[in-house]
Amino acid sequence: MSIAPVTVGDIAGVIAALAFAYLVWRLGSVVGKAGEILDETRIGVKGLADGSVPLLGEVTTTVSTTNEQLARIDTVTTNIASMSSNVNALTSLFAATLGSPLVKVAAFSYGVRSAVGQRRAATAATTPATRRGRHEA
Repeated sequence: MSIAPVTVGDIAGVIAALAFAYLVWRLGSVVGKAGEILDETRIGVKGLADGSVPLLGEVTTTVSTTNEQLARIDTVTTNIASMSSNVNALTSLFAATLGSPLVKVAAFSYGVRSAVGQRRAATAATTPATRRGRHEA
């Protein structure tokens, strides 16, 4: 049995094969770490999805409740507008029915008071002023 002579090319081939094997091993570890990172990312995204589904349900409930309250507020606002127009009409009706006669009564009573006051002033000026006490007849 004879051993074949080892040439420089054979040694270079073995070194190249070992370098290639080392490169494949390093790339394999990088791919493995990238896979671990992707697994962690998948778990994080799944956690976000699991947490966001109930949150979206709560947001939907909140929006529905808010819409119901807005509908109630719209009803209240409509009723207040109706009441405002009714009060306006009632005020106009009061002014039309009682306002004019009330002004006439006030003017008449002022005229009567003025006339009575002038008459008293005229009679007081013509009669002498005498004071009577309680005991005088």
